Amino acid sequence: MMCAMAAVMEGPLADLAAWRPTECSIAKALDLVGTRSAILIMREAYYGTTRFDGFAARVGITDAAAAAQLRKLTAAGLLAKEPYREEGQRTRHEYVLTPMGRDLLPVVLGLMQWGDRYLQDGPAPLLLVEEGTGEAVRVEVRSGSGAEVELEGLGVRLNEEFVRGRRSPSVPR
Repeated sequence: MMCAMAAVMEGPLADLAAWRPTECSIAKALDLVGTRSAILIMREAYYGTTRFDGFAARVGITDAAAAAQLRKLTAAGLLAKEPYREEGQRTRHEYVLTPMGRDLLPVVLGLMQWGDRYLQDGPAPLLLVEEGTGEAVRVEVRSGSGAEVELEGLGVRLNEEFVRGRRSPSVPR
């Protein structure tokens, strides 16, 4: 039997029926990178792919789909276009990670880690290790002091700075 465990919703958030998560950062992130092709393009950028043809081939999508996703990810600021020119060829662009794109890394690695644990039939196909030491790398939720935080120990509260910046001081609906 599964036990219903959840994060601790604090203050006005404790009454789930009284508020709506309309300003949800998760929803906003998924609007940007919530498609298979978008997240796999980001995976490829982390693996070192920079050229259009490489993204399309390695993700297994059409040129049109790759162009649309690269345009979207670039416009959003996760990737930047930089010109390059091979001898005797016209100038083209490659796609490089921006700081915003690099900051998405734990999310992509977290999905990989979850998929390895629950979706693979046997061992994980790839291992994440620290390059210099070979030590295993994993994504975890930790507090500022470094303590691991389990779901039941996670508090969710309104950010007063967010509330002050809104016209209405009510809970996000």
